[in-house]
Amino acid sequence: MTKQLVFLHTSPVHIATFDRLLGELAPEIPVQHRVDESLLQEARATGITAQLAQRVTDRVVDALGADGAVMLCTCSTIGGCAEAVSQGTERTVLRVDRAMAEKAVALGSHIVVVAALASTLAPTRQLLMEVAAAMDKPVQIDELLCADAWAKFERGDQAGYLHAIAACLRDYAAKGDVIVLAQASMADAAKLCTDLPVPILSSPRLGLEAAIEAYRRSSME
Repeated sequence: MTKQLVFLHTSPVHIATFDRLLGELAPEIPVQHRVDESLLQEARATGITAQLAQRVTDRVVDALGADGAVMLCTCSTIGGCAEAVSQGTERTVLRVDRAMAEKAVALGSHIVVVAALASTLAPTRQLLMEVAAAMDKPVQIDELLCADAWAKFERGDQAGYLHAIAACLRDYAAKGDVIVLAQASMADAAKLCTDLPVPILSSPRLGLEAAIEAYRRSSME
């Protein structure tokens, strides 16, 4: 039975992004995409509750099924809930932003977290603090919410969404050692800011590279 790399998304827009990246990095790996927009909708409405964490767990277990070797959750808001499922299964569940967080902490001690959704800020901060503690490195984390951007995303105005984020980055660029784009959907905003003097990290490529590595390890076992 051929094992799959499974993606759990909270927006269908991510399917094309990760298919494109996988085509560059590891086109031979079979994949399956699962989308559940209600998970993010509930997180925005109620925060991460025990009930939502259980729903995420159920969704992860169902999506992995019999054929899933590794899962990558591409939503930073629920990523911690998804990642925790690994503790109860032999299969690997990764959150897309962990590799980005590890690189951010390695690059600098003053990290600017940029998000278009307020619900993403706390999970990203928590992840960065966890990574910094593991590295025994003190960090300062500033948060920047691009409040006007998400409405454009929801309308399908991808160009407007990215330009709104880029405008926020330009206003805040000089205030940290490294900028972290907290949501996978924000990644292409970095292409509009290549002239800024600080590194701008996004999660899709880094997260997928980690998932590919985990998948290849699982295939050797």
